[in-house]
Amino acid sequence: MMEEMNYYDEVINLIERHHRWRGNCINMIASENITSIAVREAIVSDFGHRYAEGLLGGRNEDGLRIFNRFYQGTKYFDKIEGIAMKLAEELFEGEHANVVPISGVMANLAVYNALTKHNDKISGLTVQAGGHISHTRVSAVGVIGLREVPYVFDNYEMNIDVDKSKSILLREKPRIMMLGASLFLFPHPIKELREIANEIDAYIVYDGAHVAGLIAGGRFQRPFKEGADVFTSSTHKTFPGPQGGIIVCKKFLADKIDNSAFPGLTSNHHLHHVAGLAIALAEMKEFGRDYANQIVKNAKSLAQGLYELGFNVLCEHKDFTESHQIAVDVSEVGRGKEVAELCERANIIINKNLLPWDSLNDADNPSGIRIGVAEITRIGMKESEMKEIAEFMMRIIIKRENPDNVREDVIDFKKEFNEIHYCYQSRSGAYDIIRIE
Repeated sequence: MMEEMNYYDEVINLIERHHRWRGNCINMIASENITSIAVREAIVSDFGHRYAEGLLGGRNEDGLRIFNRFYQGTKYFDKIEGIAMKLAEELFEGEHANVVPISGVMANLAVYNALTKHNDKISGLTVQAGGHISHTRVSAVGVIGLREVPYVFDNYEMNIDVDKSKSILLREKPRIMMLGASLFLFPHPIKELREIANEIDAYIVYDGAHVAGLIAGGRFQRPFKEGADVFTSSTHKTFPGPQGGIIVCKKFLADKIDNSAFPGLTSNHHLHHVAGLAIALAEMKEFGRDYANQIVKNAKSLAQGLYELGFNVLCEHKDFTESHQIAVDVSEVGRGKEVAELCERANIIINKNLLPWDSLNDADNPSGIRIGVAEITRIGMKESEMKEIAEFMMRIIIKRENPDNVREDVIDFKKEFNEIHYCYQSRSGAYDIIRIE
């Protein structure tokens, strides 16, 4: 009879192996990042055991929000949540912030629930054009019962075609005009779409999940200044916080959205993640501008390096990207699934990705890959390292070297990059396990 597994030891062993392996990888999943040690310590604090249900009140003498809680024992957390809200309002230039959502999808769902009714319409990008699933009926849009009105997408410019979309929007009159994307190379035309939104009495909701760290650092675009009514985001992509969600909005929408987030869709939110978020927001206020600038420099440098080595990198005519992302058509060198798997064997982590000319049936093996540079920027890499990474990828994908051989060079290359930058002083390595003594 087989001896029963010691599950505790096995899980601890798997965690340790994961950390060692990740420390030897070049991670370029565009939706991932790493938090500072200070944020990680907040996440493992006692707040992870606690509840803080309640409603918003006014503001105290420091400008922080006052809460009317249904539980005692929240006097310290109330101040932390107030700080997180205040910093979010400052960094994203909005009038009101809500940090209750536990994910970006839940943030979007809370907004849809607050601002629409069943059978209303919502405009957004298709998944093939880079739209997130929460902008479509397979996710949050379908949960609320909204009808989709897809924008016309310009495949060459990799952006919304406002002129061709205008007649559709005027005819269909969506209640929400959704902006933002999962494949998000260039700022969306908020100002131009604001004019249309005014004609049809629509809200503009900007999902900044992928670019929140750039926006907080003064790059990419300024959603509220350009005409958005609501900004939603996850908090762990270019924004280097713990996993979670956030909503920032204009004041006239605050009550509706707050009531939708709690008690509408959430009972207790994740207090330890709010504590980590508050620290990440403070870090971004101090270090965010340099961080965001370096991300864009790195993305452009890596894209140029790949292009010069023979890759079909999209949008060469406009310097490839203004975000942390690069899109590459690999249909001539193996397609997305094979390319991503070959890179993983060499400890280079990327993801396969639909491109606008794919169909949804291509999702398992699309024509593209998506590359993101947020995490490698966070650990101190700059333009010169982007050239080396491009060389690694060329060896694997174009020259068809054995990925196992390339992996040894990747591990050696990565040894120099085990410190987290653009944050308060680190006391541990970037991929070390935080142990509670």
